[in-house]
Amino acid sequence: MTKKTTQKLPQTEITGEFERTPVPISKLKSWKSFLGMYAGEHAAGTEFVIGPLFLTTGVSAFDLIVGLLFGNLMAVLSWRFLTASIGVQYRLTLYYQLEKICGKKLVVIYNLANGILFCFLAGAMITVSATAVGIPFDLAMPKLTDTVPNGPKWILIVLGLGLVISLIAAKGFATVSKVANWMSPVIIFGFLAAGVISLIQLNVGSFFDFWILWGEGSEPFPGQMKYTFWHVFFWSWFANAAMHIGMSDLSVFRYAINPNVGWTTAAGMYVGHYMAWIAAALLYAVYLQSPEAKILLQNGEAPPVAPGPLAYNALGVFGVLVVILAGWTTANPTIYRAGLAFQALLPKASTFWVTFLAGSVATLAGLFPAFAMKLLDFVSLYGFVLAPVGAIIVFEHFFHKKFGIIQYYAEKGGLTFNSTVLLAWVLSAGGFYFWSQSQEIFLSFMILPAWICCGLLYLVLSKHMQKSLK
Repeated sequence: MTKKTTQKLPQTEITGEFERTPVPISKLKSWKSFLGMYAGEHAAGTEFVIGPLFLTTGVSAFDLIVGLLFGNLMAVLSWRFLTASIGVQYRLTLYYQLEKICGKKLVVIYNLANGILFCFLAGAMITVSATAVGIPFDLAMPKLTDTVPNGPKWILIVLGLGLVISLIAAKGFATVSKVANWMSPVIIFGFLAAGVISLIQLNVGSFFDFWILWGEGSEPFPGQMKYTFWHVFFWSWFANAAMHIGMSDLSVFRYAINPNVGWTTAAGMYVGHYMAWIAAALLYAVYLQSPEAKILLQNGEAPPVAPGPLAYNALGVFGVLVVILAGWTTANPTIYRAGLAFQALLPKASTFWVTFLAGSVATLAGLFPAFAMKLLDFVSLYGFVLAPVGAIIVFEHFFHKKFGIIQYYAEKGGLTFNSTVLLAWVLSAGGFYFWSQSQEIFLSFMILPAWICCGLLYLVLSKHMQKSLK
């Protein structure tokens, strides 16, 4: 029996976003479309916090510079040979590909976890912008150990920023995206200028001077873990674990003309996650030479990591502007993505109000400096929770024939909830997280084992639990 001709058109035909169909050849984009996007997205507000936080771990110059060099290389290789390769072959969004494997109801759980973590990340960026906006108001900056708001000024500034950012994200992502792309060269220039001026302020005239200044690093600040080469290597590799081995960027690379477009991620890794992190670390190094910071260290206290004052010290008003723009251009698309994830839970609600709800959650998170001050730990947790789900896509893609399991089992079997996926995800993530916490093992060390374990568990469990569809 044929379906009636009055049937509604699929959503993809209305929006042109191809949410539930492969991207057609006519819509594919070359590497040029991805180069600027990755360079801009990864030279953002987070970098102003991550760079200084590396210094608080007492990392040596060699461990930071070489660890970042190879860790970022592994991230690029992960994007190129996993995410881009699979994205180009199927040309589906992450969410639709997961739905075919997991079922609609299980994807809702994933969306909830993804949306909440996005909100916390956006909240950290609101915190970053607040440190810049607060300069004219003589705002007391949050300390490295602060977890709650430090006063009414902080609350008012964060609430005001959060309201503006949430409204912009809710009203029009297209405009926000264009402005963010236009601003990215300004932000990248700001990072570069900040690094150069910081070297001048530190009286560094050669690489030898730099090595003498930084050298073997120092003892970690109070409450911080000592980082070695391996800490830096694995942390930088998995800083975007949810995006590459977690397969979130399938939604991006489905538009790529071929898998080699994955190499464009190097622009983000080596402009943002290399140059910008080191430049931001140098900003903090200048502050650590100040009498205020030395007194705090002598008293056993960790000097605050406040991007606004750090950038203002190097670049003046332009530095404040760069911090605000970097935080703003990161928080807006992050809130928008969180809104899309929440929409799966509230399908009847308008995009505006769902996105505004996500912005409100992010604003509340921004009130608590802990999300920004513990950004190294939070980013590790973010990747640890979401990356194993990507392993299910990767292992099914490469090994479903060898293991004799049915690809896209939920779609072909009419399942709305594939319990095999949930078991693999919970057992691997839960088991390795417990191991990490009970043995005090650096969480980034556990991301790769948890990812591999989840993929293998999925294959083994599927082999025994899938029913024949013949």
